[in-house]
Amino acid sequence: MKHDIATVERISEFSSFDEIIDVRSPSEFAEDHIPGSVNCPVLDDQQRIEVGTLYKQVSPFAARKVGAAHVAENIAGHLRARFLEHPKNWRPLVICWRGGQRSGSMTHVLRRVGWDAQQLEGGYKTYRRLVIENLAAIPHQLKFKVICGATGSGKSRILQAIARLGEQVLDLEELACHKGSVLGVLPNCPQPSQKMFESRLLTALQGFDRDRLVYVEAESRKIGSLQLPTALIETMRAGECVPIEATLDARVDFLLRDYDYFLTAPEWLDARLQPLRHLQGAETILRWRDHAREGHWRQLVAELLQLHYDPLYSRSQNQNYAGFGAPTKLSTDDLTPAGIEALAQRVCGR
Repeated sequence: MKHDIATVERISEFSSFDEIIDVRSPSEFAEDHIPGSVNCPVLDDQQRIEVGTLYKQVSPFAARKVGAAHVAENIAGHLRARFLEHPKNWRPLVICWRGGQRSGSMTHVLRRVGWDAQQLEGGYKTYRRLVIENLAAIPHQLKFKVICGATGSGKSRILQAIARLGEQVLDLEELACHKGSVLGVLPNCPQPSQKMFESRLLTALQGFDRDRLVYVEAESRKIGSLQLPTALIETMRAGECVPIEATLDARVDFLLRDYDYFLTAPEWLDARLQPLRHLQGAETILRWRDHAREGHWRQLVAELLQLHYDPLYSRSQNQNYAGFGAPTKLSTDDLTPAGIEALAQRVCGR
C-alpha cells in the first residue's frame, strides 16, 4: 500500500483534505475542476505545448529534460508563494489529468518537506467519473415542483423570489449563464463548458434536503449550448407542474424590462434573430429588424411571442411535461417585482 496515493470512491471524501491542489495547466483547470480547488500548474499552457512537441518530434528523453526543468521551477515558485505558511499537519490532495507525473512531482516535493500530501489515484478522470455517476443517481432521489409558463411569464424571477422565501431552488439558467432561448445569450457572461456546468449542477444537487421539495423552472434538454443530464430532465418532467398564465401585455412589459440590454444594441439582437430565418421566413426577420432599428420594441416583442415562442412552447410542454395540463393554473396580469413576489407566495401555497 502506498501512503502517498489517495483512492477516492465518493465525492464527499474530497472534503477530508485541507486543500485540493490542481497542478494541470490553466486552460485545463478553466474547463473544469473540483469545486474549491486551487490551480498551481507545474506546466503552464505554453510549456505543456513545448514539452509535448519535443516528445513527438525529438524524443521522450529530450521532453523529460525540458519538462523537469519547468516543473522544478514552477513547484519552487508555488512553494514560496502559496505553501510556506502552512503548518506541519497540513494535508493536501494533489491532482493532475490522470494521476501521473505532474501530480506525482508536486506530491513528492510536498512530502519531502514533511506534509502528508496525497496524490489522487486516477487524477481528474476519477473526479469526472464520480460526477457522471452522481448526476445519474441524485435527481431520482429528489422531488421537483416545476414552474411552467410561456416565454415572458417571469418564471426565473419567480424562482428567485421562491428562494428568498427560504425554499429549495434549482436555478438551471443561472448555472448555465443563459436564459434558455434563442435570445437567451447574456451579455458579458459566456457559458461554462459542459463539464464545468455539470460540476456546478452536482454541487447544487448535493446541497438539497431530500425530504423537501425542490422548485425548478421547466426547461428543454438544452440551455444554450449545454445539455441537461438525462436523469435530471426525466425527473423534472415527471414532477408536479405549476403553470403560470400571464396576459400578453404583462409578458411584453416584463420582457422589455428583463431584456433591456437588447434595447441599446439592436445589431446584437439582429444577429440573434438570424437563426429563426428558416422558421419564420426572410420577410418576417426583415420586419423584426426594422422594428428594432426604429425602436418599435413592444410590437417586436409581441410578434416574437405570438409567432415564434408561444406555438413552440405549447408543443414542447404538452409533449414533455406530464403535469403541464394541471387544472390549477396561476393567472396574472402583473409581472412587476411586486407581482412576482405575490406569485412566488402562491406557487408555495402561502
